[in-house]
Amino acid sequence: MTVAVNDSNFKEIVLDAGVPAVVDFWATWCGPCRMLSPIVDSLARKYEGKVLVAKCNVDDSTDIPMQYGIRNIPTILFFKDGQLVGRSVGAVPQSELENKINSLIG
Repeated sequence: MTVAVNDSNFKEIVLDAGVPAVVDFWATWCGPCRMLSPIVDSLARKYEGKVLVAKCNVDDSTDIPMQYGIRNIPTILFFKDGQLVGRSVGAVPQSELENKINSLIG
């Protein structure tokens, strides 16, 4: 299951998670975001208990996307030990995201 994050809870939920975290930055009006959403949900189920999978709506939260230089959506950020360690921009194949996640937990 994915977790919704925003400017006020991002640090607590993502950076202090204690497990690697994957955050999908998206918006309801974004076509590629809608294409990527089922993949992100699938990853959340597949890696449940190993990786935190979160979604951040850029229309509702502006500080966190600005802090991490999100200029295009969808953008997925990968965190390990509270540090940004990877980024994926655009609607990418599930296998590419799985490879990045596997490198976080491997």
